[in-house]
Amino acid sequence: MENTLVLIKPDGVQRRLIGTILARFEAKGLQIAALKMIRIPKELAERHYAPHKGKPFYPGLISYICSSPVIGVVLRGRNAIAVTRGMMGATFGSKALPGTIRGDFAISDGLNLVHGSDSPEAAAQEIALYFRPEEIHAQAPADQAWVYDCSGGSPV
Repeated sequence: MENTLVLIKPDGVQRRLIGTILARFEAKGLQIAALKMIRIPKELAERHYAPHKGKPFYPGLISYICSSPVIGVVLRGRNAIAVTRGMMGATFGSKALPGTIRGDFAISDGLNLVHGSDSPEAAAQEIALYFRPEEIHAQAPADQAWVYDCSGGSPV
């Protein structure tokens, strides 16, 4: 099983889409392994978005992510990173396909509702920025056999 970080960004929180977004991930079969509401301080935002430092959109990105509380979520599941990113849709809401989170709820190219880790390495680094190890609960959910094919003993 794989862990990934998702942030429901300030526009998702302010538009009261927290439950709607989380429900989509849960309905897909991903497990919420950790969850918290936080106001990201500038220093943390700068560490999180360090790969974008120097790009023209960087100052606005930092200002945006610090402007309001966000919801930090660790999602766990088979291929969680790829599944989550597919569910989120294209980065720009105006280009995201219907059926994705951004395609259904975002039109702005700047306010795009959610962030998701893009690789196992990024997921590990990002999760560590927002959660202590003891805050992540990774026990197998009771419905795992109904979410995955476990006939061979392991979730498939």
